[in-house]
Amino acid sequence: MNQLLHKLPRLLGIAASLLLFAATETAWAAIDGISGPVFNLTAKADYISTADGGSTYAWGYANGNGAMQYPGPTLIVNEGDTVTINLSNQLPVPVSIVLPGQLGVVAGGGSAGIMTQEAAATSGTVSYTFTASHAGTYLYHSGTQPALQVEMGLLGALIVRPANGDPLHHAYDHADTRFDHEYLFLLTEMDPAIHDQVLAQVTAGGAINADTGAFHPVLWFMNGRNAPDTLLDANVPWLPTQPYNCLPRMHAGEKLLMRVINAGRDLHPLHTHGNNFTMLARDGRMLESAPGVGPDLAASDFTLRAVPGQTYDAIFEWTGKNLGWDIYGHTSAADPLAPNEFAPDHGKPIPVVLPNLQDLSFGANYSGSPYLGSFGALPPGATMVNGNGGYFHMWHSHNEREIVNNDIFPGGMMTMLIIEPAGVPIP
Repeated sequence: MNQLLHKLPRLLGIAASLLLFAATETAWAAIDGISGPVFNLTAKADYISTADGGSTYAWGYANGNGAMQYPGPTLIVNEGDTVTINLSNQLPVPVSIVLPGQLGVVAGGGSAGIMTQEAAATSGTVSYTFTASHAGTYLYHSGTQPALQVEMGLLGALIVRPANGDPLHHAYDHADTRFDHEYLFLLTEMDPAIHDQVLAQVTAGGAINADTGAFHPVLWFMNGRNAPDTLLDANVPWLPTQPYNCLPRMHAGEKLLMRVINAGRDLHPLHTHGNNFTMLARDGRMLESAPGVGPDLAASDFTLRAVPGQTYDAIFEWTGKNLGWDIYGHTSAADPLAPNEFAPDHGKPIPVVLPNLQDLSFGANYSGSPYLGSFGALPPGATMVNGNGGYFHMWHSHNEREIVNNDIFPGGMMTMLIIEPAGVPIP
């Protein structure tokens, strides 16, 4: 019955999801989460929605008495904060939290470094305290039977904002880490067979001893959702246990901070179409040759090879540079430059003869015009969901088996970056 109840609202929302995808001018959240420095988390069981109307039994951390979520709440604190996480447990097994990258964690009032003290099954509690001494992007997850409990969903992101400069526009304490927009990319995979085993054992009231060695994932997630659900708004009501979306948006010339976490067991190579990114940091530490220098060891790449358990911070920029034609459709070099336009291409025509409409196959994201922020003719019956005339670039796992849902393409670890025209608000 629980599975059916979770399927029905999602199925009823499919038509509405298309409308939400079309409304790209909607205020999409950048980093959704809860601010500290004190957090009250509860380990709970529930169901998550998966592709094509499916649902899977899962465990996760909830914000207080709220709904279990996958992934757990994104915890946001400031560098230098004394952070306390109070964990309560409603699961039939002991659980815990470990915080890779955080120094001097005190668990349960004990000694620093004792990170795996557990909350007992059913009704146990435990507290963890530490000082957030380094800005950056981090992972937290259960340290109890992690092969099982992380697979079941007990994981989340921790963001530590820098103490100096502009903490809402600097990733670290250095001006060269400035950004305009930030987005989380928390990457996971799932083997539903393990979840089915655990559900059967919980229902029977026996020991929980699912076989995690026979691991064969068939579902891949960004921020807890399979594509195309990654593109929906955050907090849509038919995904009550998967509140976070993953739809990066920016304007030409802006800097987009990618906060990437591989919380799974497999390597997940995240590929950015449209341009390279510049890697600034790994595991919450800037790629710098000496303290205070800034990210002088930053490197440009087109695929981020996310290693299990590691976190990354990277900057992505886009102006249409070197495309060889004017992306705004200016017909003369005397026309005013658009904001952040790549000047050497100003006024240049597209260097090919565009085909006739009847010779084209139209994707739903095509506005009818090749120019940013413009609209053009579409054939009768064509569906267009690009409300602002933006440019869509697919961002996805470069492992082909990870961009499917149960071997059906498209899906899985996939989303879109939207380059929005100037004037379109992005929070």
